[in-house]
Amino acid sequence: MSVSVYSGKIALKLLFFQLMTFVLISTVFLLKSLEWSVSALVGGLAARLPSVMFMLYVYAVCLCCMFMLFALCHQVQMPLSGRVAWSFAIGEGLKVASTIIFLIVALGVFKVAFIPLGLAYLAVLVVQIVAPAMINSYRT
Repeated sequence: MSVSVYSGKIALKLLFFQLMTFVLISTVFLLKSLEWSVSALVGGLAARLPSVMFMLYVYAVCLCCMFMLFALCHQVQMPLSGRVAWSFAIGEGLKVASTIIFLIVALGVFKVAFIPLGLAYLAVLVVQIVAPAMINSYRT
């Protein structure tokens, strides 16, 4: 799930857990070699940077919602819910596209090792799914 579903504090905790995950994995891979450590770092960044960019995009969309509410009051052609849904869909599409670009650049241009890159990338994705449930369970 994207960070837009959660409150700001939970989103920041989630991004912090993602950061700690790939920094820790990168540190563990440093025991093998510096190349594997850098590869894990790049893999974690490939998963985390689009989330950060999407979170900033969501905040920008929320600011634009004030204008959309004003436009709705003045009977605009397309309903407000359609515009908000499209802007979130565009944001998710940009997030996926930027992730693919980051991974292509990491593998193609910088020639990083695939195994640590993939493991760090998957670990950050797992944290993105599991951490909100754990944060919510400790909140109550």
